[in-house]
Amino acid sequence: MASRTPSRPVGTVTRGTTNPNRLRRMDRWIAATHGAALRRAADPVAVDLGYGAAPWTAVELLVRLRTAAPHARVVGVEIDPARVAAAKPYEREGLSFRHGGFEVPLPGRPALIRAANVLRQYDEEQVAAVWERLCGRLAPGGLLVEGTCDEIGRRHVWVALGPEGPRTVTFATRLGSLDRPSDLAERLPKALIHRNVPGEPVHAFLRDFDRAWAAAAPYASYGARQRWIRTARALAADWPVADRPARWRQGEVTVRWEALAPRQG
Repeated sequence: MASRTPSRPVGTVTRGTTNPNRLRRMDRWIAATHGAALRRAADPVAVDLGYGAAPWTAVELLVRLRTAAPHARVVGVEIDPARVAAAKPYEREGLSFRHGGFEVPLPGRPALIRAANVLRQYDEEQVAAVWERLCGRLAPGGLLVEGTCDEIGRRHVWVALGPEGPRTVTFATRLGSLDRPSDLAERLPKALIHRNVPGEPVHAFLRDFDRAWAAAAPYASYGARQRWIRTARALAADWPVADRPARWRQGEVTVRWEALAPRQG
C-alpha cells in the first residue's frame, strides 16, 4: 500500500530550548504508569516529538523507559532537519532520530508519543486537531503525553491521552520549590492555560488546591511531602483524583480530564 505520509512535515519549528533532566518527572510518571503496557506491546516504540536543539530528552527517555520495559525503543522526531543531523551521532541500539512533525513519520504505530513544550507556541484553537492527529497515530493501548514544564524541570503539567482522547491531567513539582499549588498555573498546557479564569473548572481546581494546601500547613513540620499528601487526600474528597499516595509522594496529583476540561465557548 502506498504511504500517505505528507511530503512535508506537519507543524512549525519551535524554539528548541532543552536541558538535561528537564523532563525527568514526566518520564518517571510514564515509566510507572505505562511501563506495563510497553512491556506487553508487540513493538514497544516511543516517540520523543519535538525534542529540540539537543537530543538529551530522547536519550534520557530511552534510559528511563528501559527501567520498566527493557525492550523499549525511542525515536526522536524533529521538524528542523539541522537538529536531526546534530542528533544523529547520538544514535545507538534502541535510539534513532527522524525528520518530521505531527504526522509522526514511522512505518508503524508507536506505543507512546511524548510531546513536551511543543504546543506552547500554537493557538489554543489548534490543540484539538493536533491531539486528534497524534492520537490517531497511536497503537491500540497507546498513550500520548502532552504538556509543559519549566526550563529546569521543577514544575510540570501534562495531559495523558489515549486513542479515544484525553484521560487525565497531572500536576507535578519539586516540592521544595513550591510556595502554593497554583504556582503550577504558569505551566498549564495550551489547552488549559488560557482557561485559568473564574468560571472555568481548572481555575476552581487550582483555587481548591491552594485552599487544601493552606489547610494542610500544620503537616509542614513533617516535611513538604507529608503536606502535599495531606493536600491530595483532601482534594480527592471533591475532585476525581485518579492516583494514590505512591504517586503523591513523588510530588504529583493526577485528575480526570473531564473535571478540568474547558467549558465550551
